[in-house]
Amino acid sequence: MNRIYWGGATASSQYEGAYEEGKGLDTQDCRPYLPRTSNATTTTRLLTQAVIDEAKASTDQFYPFRKGSLGVEHCQEDIELLAELGLDIYRFSISWARLFPTGEESTPNQAGVDYYDQVFKLLKEKNIKVFLTMNHYAVPLAIVENYRGWTNKKTIALYVKFAEFVFKRWGDYVDFWLPFNEINAGYFSPYNGVGLVKLEEAGYKFQDVFQSLHHQFVASARVIKLGRELGLRGEFGAMVSCFCYYPNTTKPEDNLKMVQDEQVNQWFCMDVLSNGVYPYYMQPFFKQHDVVLETTEEELALLKEHTCDFVSFSYYSSAISSVTEEGQQTAGNLVVTTKNPHLKASEWGWQIDPIGLRTTLHKVYDRYQKPVMIAENGFGAHDELTTTGEIHDDYRIAYFKEHFDEILAAQSEGVDIRAYFAWGIIDIVSAGSCEMGKRYGVIYVDADNQGHGTYNRYKKDSFYWYQNFIKEQHQSE
Repeated sequence: MNRIYWGGATASSQYEGAYEEGKGLDTQDCRPYLPRTSNATTTTRLLTQAVIDEAKASTDQFYPFRKGSLGVEHCQEDIELLAELGLDIYRFSISWARLFPTGEESTPNQAGVDYYDQVFKLLKEKNIKVFLTMNHYAVPLAIVENYRGWTNKKTIALYVKFAEFVFKRWGDYVDFWLPFNEINAGYFSPYNGVGLVKLEEAGYKFQDVFQSLHHQFVASARVIKLGRELGLRGEFGAMVSCFCYYPNTTKPEDNLKMVQDEQVNQWFCMDVLSNGVYPYYMQPFFKQHDVVLETTEEELALLKEHTCDFVSFSYYSSAISSVTEEGQQTAGNLVVTTKNPHLKASEWGWQIDPIGLRTTLHKVYDRYQKPVMIAENGFGAHDELTTTGEIHDDYRIAYFKEHFDEILAAQSEGVDIRAYFAWGIIDIVSAGSCEMGKRYGVIYVDADNQGHGTYNRYKKDSFYWYQNFIKEQHQSE
């Protein structure tokens, strides 16, 4: 039985800050903070050109991703904390716009190169393995405005150029490579996933969404091909967001709906990236939605020849499938679902379902027969910093314990699990709601939703619990 690497994760746009240090505007930098209302999450992730134009000109609206957790300033301190925590592995992402502000420069921004040089060096010194996400939602805004993002095939070449620099500069440091974070988000959250700007009234065109996804599939295959040609030692993976669907009732119609929801929302992208071909069930879907993909024989051959070495997924909560819209609705990871009466939920409505994680591990491993990693999992909550600098987050410890028990059970049942990553291991700006107050970390960052605070770091109770858990796992190996 393979050992599980216990880790933590962040994303560049949510963590780094240092917006002024030669970095170009990217898609996440244009998402404003809005006080939490019933539609704040939707408003801040489905952006129109008018919202983007305002972001480029505004001087009084707060854009939280431009500040993040001031990670660039706190880089050395944070990696010291990750080492003290005892992490086996750290998942982070490279900011495309920090290296190539418009995506088209011939040479990278030196300040960005210097920063990542420091990150990789410090992690190596601490003997922490690296899982590198090449693109975690944030696309240089210039590519979106000049080429309509991933709808344009030219974006593939720009991405490969960016990847080639990263491979040649830091390839020796990386253990696992991920070309795209939660690639299926291109379908359920097109602005985040593929940099697609929402049309004012019409929303999104299915043709644009799926053509963009095709271009990301090709880009993934091209960088995997390049990485292997360069002899990189790291393995290449693919990642989707998983929701563990349940039928709403025992009606056969609800069960069929569950299968169909899983296929399109959850499995489609991984089927392409892991198996190398478009799955049969997408043909009727494309026909129904008037999608006619522009592909070439060369592209389809690339997909077939350069599939992923491992599969990974994010998991936070489960979801309900129903042929009707009966029942109370609740939130999830960038999606909305029917509330499950058998589950408790976080303050943000995300349903807590540890068994759903175990179920998903089995489904993913059974479907792909490749090593599996849980690339994101965690619990977002309001945390209170006491006057003595403590954070008592028993609720997060309980969430970890319940989910870790199910991970270990799935491993004992034969699932080849290689790594687990606690999401937002250091408090970061939430990608869903653009707020700092929805905290995931075991390390507290003293900042509020408007970017006020010292940004000092404090260890939560969950820090010590996770630290002890990792020690116990190592001792039992």
